[in-house]
Amino acid sequence: MKDLSSLTSKELAEMAKAKREEERAKKEEERRQALIKREAYEAIRAELVQKISTKVLSVIEEVSGLHSFMCDETAAFREVLSEYGQLRNPGQLSYTIKSGDFKIEVKSNKVKRFDERADVAATRLIDFLLAWVKQTPEGTENLMYQLAMTLLERNKYGDLDYKSISKLYEMEERFANEEYTSIMKLFRESNIVDGTAINFYFWKKDAIGVWRKLEPSFNRL
Repeated sequence: MKDLSSLTSKELAEMAKAKREEERAKKEEERRQALIKREAYEAIRAELVQKISTKVLSVIEEVSGLHSFMCDETAAFREVLSEYGQLRNPGQLSYTIKSGDFKIEVKSNKVKRFDERADVAATRLIDFLLAWVKQTPEGTENLMYQLAMTLLERNKYGDLDYKSISKLYEMEERFANEEYTSIMKLFRESNIVDGTAINFYFWKKDAIGVWRKLEPSFNRL
């Protein structure tokens, strides 16, 4: 190692400058390598997302086509069932089609929802519960209060749950209060049928003759 004490001020300054340049160049190279790695990563990520999105969108389009196909074909076959007297009544929408080792279930259910009157009922019920709970020794720890408030929680779409509100009806006698009864009446009036949903279920008989449900769902494979 060179004896620094023998160097002039100019030589020391030049050496320090050279050291700084070396460190700067090293950091610049490190930044350049980091940028190359990041660009490589982003390219790999973009390629993967593109491949997956292409597959997913293709499958969604195909499934949408399958749903339309099922609706059209089963609606047409329902006319055949009606013609051959295989329906219990003219309005029957649920039935089963079976041939060989494959079975198709067509099931219908009424789509129920609440109209704007339910929002008024929910607000009234919260006010009622807050006033009612003040008269109980447990306060907000009261189990009936906690249950009722839980049943008023909305789903991720901001809608009240039909089954949860139905459980509030069952608490009417326990509260035994005119205001509560009036609120439940408003909930019932706000509950309307918003069409009919048709669902399809597929079954296949296995090697030992047991019907196994087929689940054309990505997360159930």
